[in-house]
Amino acid sequence: MSRRFDVSQEEIRELVFDECARVVDTGNLLVIPTDTVYGIAADAFSASAVAALLAAKGRGRDMPPPVLVPRAETIFGLVDGVDEAVLALTAKFWPGPLTIIANAQPSLDWDLGDTHGTVAVRMPDDESALALLGRTGPLAVSSANISGQPAARTADEAQEMLGDDVDIYVDGGVRESGISSTIIDLSGDVPRILRRGPITADDLREIVPELVDLDG
Repeated sequence: MSRRFDVSQEEIRELVFDECARVVDTGNLLVIPTDTVYGIAADAFSASAVAALLAAKGRGRDMPPPVLVPRAETIFGLVDGVDEAVLALTAKFWPGPLTIIANAQPSLDWDLGDTHGTVAVRMPDDESALALLGRTGPLAVSSANISGQPAARTADEAQEMLGDDVDIYVDGGVRESGISSTIIDLSGDVPRILRRGPITADDLREIVPELVDLDG
């Protein structure tokens, strides 16, 4: 049976995060608040946990989840060939609603799905999410909803859709944005926007002038 904790109660917050870290270590799922929407989270290095995340959402391996990180420098351990564009984007937009797809470090021992050698990475601008990530390390996190349904803006909405597939629901209040992150793909020869979000193409072109918007 799922459990739910309100992390607006400061006196229990640290205990909640400790329990969440334990749940992640055992391969189970969380729902957590981020700066955009609620996310369903799993240990990025547990293939069975990631598979459970995809199953809970009703998704296949062809839609691998992004990875949330606690610090910008974590990207050096996940991305192969971090270049000036990646560093400039993370310096300006992280923490924040920008997901960067890049070529993954080939030595990584994980299975996020059919990534074709890439990884989607983001550092969220949310105190609770960062505190949790600081305990767990990188988490595979996708929007907390059944595939095809609107992303959850509250823990209630997430729980109505995902039910007991999730061990712990971390309630951080309403996500006022409700808008999923902008996704930019830097893994190929031409930088591309795959999904529009809070960060605009004009914002991104200040750093990556050749950017192509495929979500137009």
